[in-house]
This record gives sequence, C-alpha cells and structure tokens, in this order.
Amino acid sequence: MKSKWFKLKATAIALRKTGQSIRDVESELKIPRSTLSGWFKDVELTKSQKKILEQRHQKALIKARIEAVKWHNAQKADRISYAKNEAEKSLKITDIKNKQILEASLAMLYLAEGFKKTDTLGIGNSDPLILKFFIKAVKELYGLERSKIKCELHLRADQNPKEIQRFWSKELDIPLINFTSVSVDNRTKGRPTYKDYRGVCVLRCSNLAIQRKLVYFGIGFCQKTIEKEGD
Repeated sequence: MKSKWFKLKATAIALRKTGQSIRDVESELKIPRSTLSGWFKDVELTKSQKKILEQRHQKALIKARIEAVKWHNAQKADRISYAKNEAEKSLKITDIKNKQILEASLAMLYLAEGFKKTDTLGIGNSDPLILKFFIKAVKELYGLERSKIKCELHLRADQNPKEIQRFWSKELDIPLINFTSVSVDNRTKGRPTYKDYRGVCVLRCSNLAIQRKLVYFGIGFCQKTIEKEGD
C-alpha cells in the first residue's frame, strides 16, 4: 500500500539530489523523516554536498549548545532570584537585634569553623563577611574589643604578605600591629592564585571562657533540635 505522501516522492528525491538535508526536505514537504530516510537510502550525495551538510550540522550543533547554555543560565538566574526573595522574607521576620538569636548563630558558626581543640578563642576563614560577623557578634555579646584580637595569615606562594595584611587590616578594621605571623604554603609554587583570593585570615584571642561557652552552646543547640518532642 502506497503512503499518502507517495505522490511527493519524486519531488523529495529531486530536492535531496540537490544536496538538501533530510531535515530541509522534511520541513519543506511535511513528510515524516522515517519515510524520507527510506526513499533516500539509494540517493548518493557528492563529496562536496556531504561536506556542506556536515559543516551545516556542526554550525547547528554549536548554535544549539549556545542556546542551551543561555537557557540553563536563565533558569539558574531564576532559581537564584527565587532563593534571594525567600531569604529576604525570612530576614524580614527575624529579629536580628535579639541577642539569643545572635548567640545561637555565633555558636553554630563557631561549632563549624572555630577552634575547639586549643585553649584559644579563634576562627579562620577566607571570607571577610564571616570574620566581620564574628568580630561584631563577640563584641555585642561579650564586650570583646577588636584590640584584643590577633591575626594570622595563611597564604599561597605567589601572594604578597604585606599587601594581603593591608587588605585584611582594612576589611576587619584591625590595626596592622595586631597581625602576628604569616604562613606560606610552598606546595602552591607554580600554581597561580585565582583572582580575589586573599588567603585565610585567622583571628585569635586568649579568652577560653567564651570559647567553651560557644562550643557547649552549639553542641547543646544541635542536640536539643534533634531530640525535641513531637518529632
């Protein structure tokens, strides 16, 4: 039984012989690709025609990849925007002036990032925001002044210690005299540091009482959350 497109077979083959792709013929004549594939199996294209089709195919692939990247980036931007909006909603109903909330936040940060196996209150990070929060919180909660905080730097081999010290001193509003030491990781020689990385800044203060409270607060907060009734 002949298909309903059989009357277009000669036209389709003629188009194929001119070097058009199956997709082109399908688009022009509205004939299913499966049908065209059967009709074209004995149609031999010239080397020049094959080369042109291959070039077109590669260009189409590149264009498709570019469009896919644009689509994924747009989707990612939408997800990020949604996350930011949700975070802002939560922030609006959070009393950041509440010292219990502040202390719980500081304790959880310290439990994750702070020094727990030394007799020193200390924390290290590469993000100025984290260290600014730490300094602000211990000042508001315990009256710990910036002048009591000593700083150490852990840098990569290609970083300039003096330049990085000035950066952290300005960012954290801590005088350069409070920067006590610089440690350089020689294993990083020959490997360029990526832009905007300022090493790890370590803050230390010999206040064991605050350290112990934050650690036990953080541990207790986790345990109570896990064990609370009703779950």
